[in-house]
Amino acid sequence: MAEARWYVVHTYSGYEKKVKGSIDKAIENRHLENEILEVAVPMQTEVVVKDGKTKTVEKKKFPGYVFVNMVMNDDTWYVVRNTRGVTGFVGPGSKPVPLTPEEERSHLGIKSENFVVDFGEGDEVEVIGGAWKDTVGIIRQMNQAKQVATINVNFFGRETPVEISFSDIKKMN
Repeated sequence: MAEARWYVVHTYSGYEKKVKGSIDKAIENRHLENEILEVAVPMQTEVVVKDGKTKTVEKKKFPGYVFVNMVMNDDTWYVVRNTRGVTGFVGPGSKPVPLTPEEERSHLGIKSENFVVDFGEGDEVEVIGGAWKDTVGIIRQMNQAKQVATINVNFFGRETPVEISFSDIKKMN
C-alpha cells in the first residue's frame, strides 16, 4: 500500500468547514478510513481588540483551502475532487502535488513523527492530556496510521469508545 501524503484542495471561499464535513462523511460511507486519514482546516488564534474589549477568535490560516492526508489513488481522488464545494487539487493541471515534509512542519504545524508506544490492545491506560485527561480506560483498538487508540471509558455509567492520540496516553502499571 502506498504511503499517505498531505494534499491541498482548493474550495469556494467560506466552504472550508462544509467541505471538511462532506469529505469526512464520504470517508465513513465509503469505508475509506485507511486511505483518507485526516481532513484539516488549519486554524490560528488571533487576539482582537474592538471597542476597548479584548477577544480571542479562531481564524482560518489558509482561507479557501482544505488539507487532506491521503493515499492518492483513483478512488480517493474521485471522492475528494467530486465533493461539493471543491474546485480542485493544488498542482499543475489535474495532477495533485503533495506537500513536502518541510511544508508540513513549517506552514501547517502538522507533526509527522510517529510515537513508539509501550501499550497495546487490552492494556489499561490513563489519559494524560486533552478533554479526557485523568480518565482511565482499556484500549480496544489501535490505529498506527492515525497515531490514535480507541479506548473504552466509563461515561455516565456506560462504557463509551473514545479516540485518543498516542501522545495523550500513558500505560498504567
